[in-house]
Amino acid sequence: MSKELIFGHQNPDTDAIVAAKAFSYFENKMGADTEAVALGEPNEETQFVLDHFDEPALRVITKASDEVDSVMLVDHNEPQQSVSDIADVTVSHVVDHHRIAGFETAQPLFYRAEPLGCCSTVIYKLFQENDIEIPAKLAGLMLSAIISDTLLLKSPTTTETDVAVVKDLAKIADIDYETYGLAMLKAGTNLDSKSEKELIDADAKSFEMAGSTVRVAQINTVDLDDVFKRQAALEDAAKAENASDGYDLFLILATNILDSNSELLVVGGPTEPVEKAFGKTIANNRLSLPGVVSRKKQVVPQLTDAFNA
Repeated sequence: MSKELIFGHQNPDTDAIVAAKAFSYFENKMGADTEAVALGEPNEETQFVLDHFDEPALRVITKASDEVDSVMLVDHNEPQQSVSDIADVTVSHVVDHHRIAGFETAQPLFYRAEPLGCCSTVIYKLFQENDIEIPAKLAGLMLSAIISDTLLLKSPTTTETDVAVVKDLAKIADIDYETYGLAMLKAGTNLDSKSEKELIDADAKSFEMAGSTVRVAQINTVDLDDVFKRQAALEDAAKAENASDGYDLFLILATNILDSNSELLVVGGPTEPVEKAFGKTIANNRLSLPGVVSRKKQVVPQLTDAFNA
């Protein structure tokens, strides 16, 4: 049996890192030979999680084909979000909770996707279905991933399954998930130590929409003013990436994790679909989006519909 690499998306968040670790542990228990790796360094929130549970960071790769013939994907399926040479390897497994777009394979594969708040919730179900025990440390990591993706179960992506799984994992890990979760989320909101490029690259994904390449970054904060006092510099950083990486439109979603409100910074074009998606007029390159916290559920589907209209 040949070794396979397991990884999440580029610019990995906590779920991308943890899901790779969790699914690798699961697959190895099922008899596979896998290694969890990452497509980037952990962000501050993820590093907080790893430090809290005394867990090492994953090895970072930029290519897979020079190591293995096949790979397993977690927390993503779209090729532009994956490893640079994804076309040169066989994808044998996918476990995800996002839309399916631009994905195809030449051979049958294992594909598990559910509309849950977190990929780690899907992986939890695989553990349960196969009667595999989740160790306490891994339970803490998976709990962290769900808290991260659902903003402590406040995001509209949160399902009853996510809530139940968080409570079960908290028992296994013996942790107060609410106190820990808030500390974890706040750890990821230290913006002053980051450059504008680091801020817009930390949690960003690219989407193809009706012939336009749309980059959507999300910045979590406890004060939106901390983000927008740097608006001009953020716009310059986004313009530079539009020019260098071929994005048509760069959207920066700044989200206050305490009151679940967001503000969108719009750089590039076309802008008409953005206004149509949210029923608002852009002013000073910004849109106020009260109650919006989820890129996956409250931003990307609306944009996709507006672009395709």
